[in-house]
Amino acid sequence: MRTFDLSPLLRNTVGFDRFDRLFDTAYNATDGQSFPAYDIVRRNDDSYRITLAVAGYGADELDINQEGRALTVTGKAEDEAATAEGGAEAPAFLHRGIARRAFTRRFHLADTVKVTGADLQNGLLHIELVNEIPEAEKPRTISIGSAQKQLSQAA
Repeated sequence: MRTFDLSPLLRNTVGFDRFDRLFDTAYNATDGQSFPAYDIVRRNDDSYRITLAVAGYGADELDINQEGRALTVTGKAEDEAATAEGGAEAPAFLHRGIARRAFTRRFHLADTVKVTGADLQNGLLHIELVNEIPEAEKPRTISIGSAQKQLSQAA
């Protein structure tokens, strides 16, 4: 990890200590949130797609919940020994490169973003999102009139 010392910049500035803390947090964070890998794609002006790589997980092992502005994807991994069929011996892995562990991944959404659906295909979980902006909050054009014109109409 890289460490940046912003103290020379802060000698001549006031109020940027929050920026310094955010910078340190971004470059020094090791919170273990690297599994599963994910992509966020903007499909057009008001729709998005989150894709998580969840190879080896079935639809019954994944939960998607939206609570307020928080979208939570949870994966439950069943124990290999418990899933061995017919009293068969659990497999002995020589190398285990496909992760099969429980996870929780959280995404913070804007107030106007809603989850419209989810689909599991070829080990990828696709979550569709749409940004539904209320009519009152959409941008609108306001015409510019002159003060002289308004005075003549008032008289």
